[in-house]
Amino acid sequence: MTVIDLVSYEDALASFDPVMGLEVHVELGTATKMFCGCSTALGAEPNSQTCPVCLGLPGALPVVNATGVESAVRIGLALHCEIARWCRFARKNYFYPDMPKNFQTSQYDEPIAFNGYLDVQLEDGEVFRVEIERAHMEEDTGKSTHVGGATGRIHGASHSLLDYNRAGIPLIEIVTKPIVGAGERAPEVARAYVAELRELIRSLGVSEARMEMGQMRCDVNLSLRPHGREKFGTRSETKNVNSLRSVERAVRFEVRRHAGVLSSGGTIVQETRHFHEEDGSTTSGRVKEEAEDYRYFPEPDLVPVAPDPAWVEELRVSLPEPPRVRRNRLREEWGLTAHEMQSVLNAGALDPIVATIEAGADQAAARKWWLGELARRANEQGVDLIALPITPEQVARVAELVSEGTLNDKLARQVIEGVLAGEGGPDEVVAGRGLAIVSDDGALGTAVDEAIAANPAIADKVRGGKVAAAGALVGAVMKATRGQADAARAREMILERLGVQG
Repeated sequence: MTVIDLVSYEDALASFDPVMGLEVHVELGTATKMFCGCSTALGAEPNSQTCPVCLGLPGALPVVNATGVESAVRIGLALHCEIARWCRFARKNYFYPDMPKNFQTSQYDEPIAFNGYLDVQLEDGEVFRVEIERAHMEEDTGKSTHVGGATGRIHGASHSLLDYNRAGIPLIEIVTKPIVGAGERAPEVARAYVAELRELIRSLGVSEARMEMGQMRCDVNLSLRPHGREKFGTRSETKNVNSLRSVERAVRFEVRRHAGVLSSGGTIVQETRHFHEEDGSTTSGRVKEEAEDYRYFPEPDLVPVAPDPAWVEELRVSLPEPPRVRRNRLREEWGLTAHEMQSVLNAGALDPIVATIEAGADQAAARKWWLGELARRANEQGVDLIALPITPEQVARVAELVSEGTLNDKLARQVIEGVLAGEGGPDEVVAGRGLAIVSDDGALGTAVDEAIAANPAIADKVRGGKVAAAGALVGAVMKATRGQADAARAREMILERLGVQG
């Protein structure tokens, strides 16, 4: 299939209805792996966080991570799922180098949570309900690094390296029911769902869900059916899509590709596909296995999981405010328009702003710094706002220094620059760089007198009643003091010296 075979998105929708299924894997933020005591910390030497259990050595017996089970129940409850009174693990058998046991411990026909939903709000305010089929517990695989090729994939590589540190890390897989009725907004619905799910996971505190780090990955299943038909078409599955933008692009591309194949009389192959970030395309991976190909059977080395109903209810009442409800409440409290709130969300600034307000800043100042200077720097570095090395407390202190007159906006931006450069907190940067505003009448008076003396023509204009010309003298004072003068006080002193009423 080439790009030439694609049809336009509009032409595809003229003949077909998109049907989606989204499978999201979330890496839980537990201290140890799902079935053993090995650390889950990032950055360790390859294969240094392994043991006989996660390597699948003979005689090693797994034990379920209690925090992993609690996280799964909390996720299920937040997704309005039913929680199983009794469930168990299964072995999903397949043979690949990054799976040291040659099977994955997962859940098959008895998930811990099922039959739920998540309401997602689109940019125009419309709410779309995505129904959840199941959320189940499983373990992650190891990591293969293919070396010697041009693409980083196995094809063309000279050899592969295996790191089993990730093998056994707890995952929750959340599977939607078929998403129908989205029509032309299918890509937007897919993106909004994954975004809402990410915010939900973060609000629960069970994972940072950072897609760029692989802590949350989405498999995009898509099929098309001709208008008026009930039966779904053959689906493709685009694997491991790792950004919100990529989820949207993958859906859009697959709609166009499927429509191109079907419109030309071809047949869709049920297969996995790889997403290419550089151009938003997908390419064929392998023919997709059916469930029976994995030869699922109950895991004999683990006892069933039977959550106590009373405990489940305790977890239910402890759930935080749902992200969509929280966003709408904050928008009303802050007096923002829908567009202004969307700007906050698009920048990933909501939580940093809330934390900055909690640290003492007013919401206008918090929004100003996170959406302005800090968003600019995050964009320049290609990172999320939360990845910047500055805390909400430090941003609140910068805002406080501005409000009390110690800094102006220009100096505050230099303070933020210093904090990001690792020069310390705001007060340390102010002291180290000598950035406080010059408001002392003695030092400021000297700068004012020098500005008047250096610009006699402008001074005469001010004396003659052209008060607006004083701005040029204020500018000279600001230049002389490297922007550190109190501009308002400098203007007052200029007019006083020239005998003019302000």
